[in-house]
Amino acid sequence: MQRLLFITLSNIGDVVLTTPALLALHQAWPDAQIDIVADRRSSDVLKHCPFVGELFHRDKGAGIGVHWSLLKQLRRRRYDVVVDLRTDFLPWLLRADHRSAKWLAPKVLGHAVQRHVAALLPIMPSLQHIPDPQVWTSLAAEEWAGLQLKPYSGRVLAIAPGANWAPKCWPLARYIALAQRLTPEFDALVIFGSPAEAGAAQAIESAVALPVLNLAGQTTLPQAVAALSYCHAFVGNDSGLGHLAAACRVPTLSIFGPGHPARYRPWGSLAAVICAPAADLNQLPVNLVAERLRDHLCQLRQSTKRQS
Repeated sequence: MQRLLFITLSNIGDVVLTTPALLALHQAWPDAQIDIVADRRSSDVLKHCPFVGELFHRDKGAGIGVHWSLLKQLRRRRYDVVVDLRTDFLPWLLRADHRSAKWLAPKVLGHAVQRHVAALLPIMPSLQHIPDPQVWTSLAAEEWAGLQLKPYSGRVLAIAPGANWAPKCWPLARYIALAQRLTPEFDALVIFGSPAEAGAAQAIESAVALPVLNLAGQTTLPQAVAALSYCHAFVGNDSGLGHLAAACRVPTLSIFGPGHPARYRPWGSLAAVICAPAADLNQLPVNLVAERLRDHLCQLRQSTKRQS
């Protein structure tokens, strides 16, 4: 059996944006097993992928001893292909027939997905189609999500009020006002987030008349993916959860303040963004976010009608 190695990025959202490159590799070598190097905190996004072999961890901040141990593990195996989206040197320290890294790729100025896929061109020069991002879950996580979401019928709105950097967070009071404003249009609300965002999630839950399932700090990544798949719309900051929602084919609205949406927005036809004036989230009013979500959902419904 052929064996490939794919070295991905560290943050959850960044990993999701590398999955089109991973899927393109799989399409070119459909019978190969693909080992992956990823961070421990985000590797759960990939561990249930059916064509992934072994998962190795290369965590940010690890000491030289940890990196040396990883290198020794990887060198025990000979790879047919190594693709590195994270470093400029690791493929050349490994035993491989073909290698590619981001510095070898043609310079692409567009979205991160396009830049990641371009890294495959030195070994796949005829590549043209870019797959959509994809994330994977487990049967146990799907069963768990089914039990959690079973009481919440009708149209389900997902909200994620957190991010990994405070300036990326739209003010909590406006998330509360948004959820209240959208109450007539949805039948239930699911709140996602990390344990650090449990307080913000509780504040939203307490203020909304809708039935609420508060999952902040309560899920693994596979469980979050499975629960997102039950939702009919997602609103959140520029964060990993927005990328997960878009990869789950959920209509997604990501709120951008600081950042580069042209490069890092969730990828896909179901994903939309709204940008704060002067990149200042304090200047973005609730009514504009609500209208942007309504317009986005309306456009998707009209598109579905045209296609049917």
